[in-house]
Amino acid sequence: MKKLKNIELNRISIEEFKNTKKSPFVVVLDNIRSLNNIGSVFRTADAFLIEKIYLCGISACPPNKDIHKTALGAEDSVEWKYFANTLDAVSELKSNGYKIISIEQVENSVMLNDFLIENNTKYALILGNEVKGVKQEVINASDNCIEIPQFGTKHSFNISVTTGIILWDLFNKYSKVI
Repeated sequence: MKKLKNIELNRISIEEFKNTKKSPFVVVLDNIRSLNNIGSVFRTADAFLIEKIYLCGISACPPNKDIHKTALGAEDSVEWKYFANTLDAVSELKSNGYKIISIEQVENSVMLNDFLIENNTKYALILGNEVKGVKQEVINASDNCIEIPQFGTKHSFNISVTTGIILWDLFNKYSKVI
């Protein structure tokens, strides 16, 4: 085996990315404090052809050198929009036909491995603050909550890890229903 060089990866350009059909997912960041986490979410969103990222509340917006440090330019390819209030983002998404899914540990949450993608359905995936998680008022406005099964002593993942797990799983499931 030979490690591939970047030029051998056949990556698409930013312009090609913008014109490529996207997966039916919008990521909503509910008050994310870490600029590195935000940048990582942009990079993961680029990898899985996410439609858009909604940055809400205290979540910082590009251009920002600390976001760029982990996004590595994905903040230029992935479309984004800012909302001062996460519920305003949820309202806009609902009016545009998205199912609102909070990624949170709640009563009657659906385990990620049991969550099924519906054909011809668009999803908004809400990820919450590193300490407080998704706000309860946002959970109340959600159609469902997904939880990632965990088996160790800790009860949470870093937001960037959560985003990677969720988007990979849902992108994989989406690819099988289209």
